Amino acid sequence: MFTKKMYGSLLLAGVLTTGVLAGCGSSSSTDNATKDTTATQTIKVAADTTFPPFESEKDGKVQGFDIDMINAIAKKENLKVELSTMQFTGLIPALQAKSVDVAVAGITIKKSRLTAVDFSNAYYKSGISVLTKKSSSAKSLNDLKTKLVATKKGTSSVDLLKSKGIPEQNIKQFDNINDAYSALASGGADAVVFDTPVNQDYANTHLDVHAIQSIPTGEYYGIAVVKNNPDLLKKINDGLKAIKDDGQYAKLFDKYFSGDKSGVVNEELAPDKAALDE
Repeated sequence: MFTKKMYGSLLLAGVLTTGVLAGCGSSSSTDNATKDTTATQTIKVAADTTFPPFESEKDGKVQGFDIDMINAIAKKENLKVELSTMQFTGLIPALQAKSVDVAVAGITIKKSRLTAVDFSNAYYKSGISVLTKKSSSAKSLNDLKTKLVATKKGTSSVDLLKSKGIPEQNIKQFDNINDAYSALASGGADAVVFDTPVNQDYANTHLDVHAIQSIPTGEYYGIAVVKNNPDLLKKINDGLKAIKDDGQYAKLFDKYFSGDKSGVVNEELAPDKAALDE
């Protein structure tokens, strides 16, 4: 009788132990599956392809500094980029309408824009330059107040020209900066006033033009992100820091600016600290 009771007790204990272990095994397996499986998040990224060398399109392929950068950031943060293109003036409205999540186009961080979208930490320090034909007698922007000056619509260059006393009727604004350069080449404009790296990129392949003046404006570019999405903004900033830390960021300057590091932003410069007071 004692033996049977002992056997029964041992058998019950074994069943209970097996049940507990089985339960623990099931929970552990589920936890591991949760930890090991991170779903890739697709983000809709918009770009303006008329801003070389940051964005351009060749043979149907979108390329440039910003494109490589956002793809490198996405890879670091397990994001999948779904890219679309549009005019520069449509980028912020698209973010406000939540038809895209992110926009890259050498977008200057401004206080006025911070009310409409969020920005990543700054990734490029820029300025504005004045480009003319080498045959021009103009020596600075002051010599162009009675001339036609071309630039890109909706950009900080328009604000600068107005602030420097260029009459609005003398400012020719184009949706595409390439059209501004075409106007300069054909005589339809006497100068192009625009972001220094883009003007320099054009001058590198058009030997009849040169920059007559560089204007430090304290401009910083940031990646525009749809408002009120802190998780995505954090991923963009974390990815930006990661590609700075592993050297990919520096390599982009070698690839697109022939090693010119004047635009490098080494620190984590928050948008509210980098924003132009406009």
